[in-house]
Amino acid sequence: MKKFLACILLIIMVLPLRARRYPFVRVERNQVQFPAGDSPDFRRFLRKTDSLVLFGTGSVRVLHVGGSHVHGGTWSGRLRNHFLALRYGMDGGRGLVFPFAAAGTNTPATYNTSSTAGWEYTRCLSPDWDLGLVGAGIRGADTSARATIDLLPREVHVMQQRFAFNRVTLLGYGDREPVLLLSKKDTLWGWQDGPMWRFNMPCYTDWVQIGLSAQSSGSYTLEGVYLDKSSGGFTYSEAGINGASTSSWLKCDHWERDIRLVRPDLVIFSIGINDIQGTNFNADRFKANYRELIKMVRKANPRCAILFTGINDSVVRRHVNPYTEEVETAFADLAREYKGAFWDMYDIMGGYGSMAIWKEAGLSQADQVHFTADGYRLLGDLMFDAIMNCKR
Repeated sequence: MKKFLACILLIIMVLPLRARRYPFVRVERNQVQFPAGDSPDFRRFLRKTDSLVLFGTGSVRVLHVGGSHVHGGTWSGRLRNHFLALRYGMDGGRGLVFPFAAAGTNTPATYNTSSTAGWEYTRCLSPDWDLGLVGAGIRGADTSARATIDLLPREVHVMQQRFAFNRVTLLGYGDREPVLLLSKKDTLWGWQDGPMWRFNMPCYTDWVQIGLSAQSSGSYTLEGVYLDKSSGGFTYSEAGINGASTSSWLKCDHWERDIRLVRPDLVIFSIGINDIQGTNFNADRFKANYRELIKMVRKANPRCAILFTGINDSVVRRHVNPYTEEVETAFADLAREYKGAFWDMYDIMGGYGSMAIWKEAGLSQADQVHFTADGYRLLGDLMFDAIMNCKR
């Protein structure tokens, strides 16, 4: 036990050292704030995590929602790996994924997807049909259509966390029955459970191929894939769509339904950077949109902890975005209203105009809206350090 606790202490101590390579990062302000003075739900999340880490008991589920910052997968992947490094064998399954290759868009860096032709695609910015928690959907009617998810990450490195699962849940709807293709000759049939199709894999695996049954007709719309294990553990899911704002997510009619499946202990909200890309930002509307999203989360799990990450400094039309501080105030207000937590990314990264400094350091992309892979990894390091230093 002493060696185990020493390992956790070492992880917590090393992460701030990485951040200190960049003197413009306000490491001394890197903390999770509780504007309401306390957050019983967040403390409950921390205690559940501690119990899982120290004793290997129970399960903890985290959901991270946002736009392209989350869609890319590097930020959330860094946090996921840090949590899983706290205890060997704590992996509870990969959680929510989606075959983005069938949509013709980028797949998060932490897994791979591929597909054949025969799929239509829509996303929550302007959906053509009902969508769920992922914020994207593919629709197929041809039995030759295939979509494959492989959990081998693109960013492969030594000591890389590998994921395996033995249960698959497909979120979607339609007349045609979905199936899992184990090989050219072997087809795995599932059973329908309301709006979901569930499958028990014959063994643990790290990839799955989705197809459409020839024994039914019509089309099938896939809204998401949930990969988990029959045992408990820690699961970190992400729902990120490039360009998505708070109003985009409210267009997902099945969002609440899917939240009930994931049933998170903690939701990390990182939606906001796309809400301020225009010239008509309204803080009251922004907060009203968030209230609707939080209402759906709390219906699924009334004790779900809420963590707002705030947004980053950014440039729009060659000028520093003037709405960022207003958004940060709105996040603090929401955290106070819902007794949630607030990690002030904008202040920690350096405040007004800091994205230009991050760009010079190789941490921001040329658009000064998005980060580089190193920048997202640094955000993950900072945020994990702030969470681990919270009082239980």
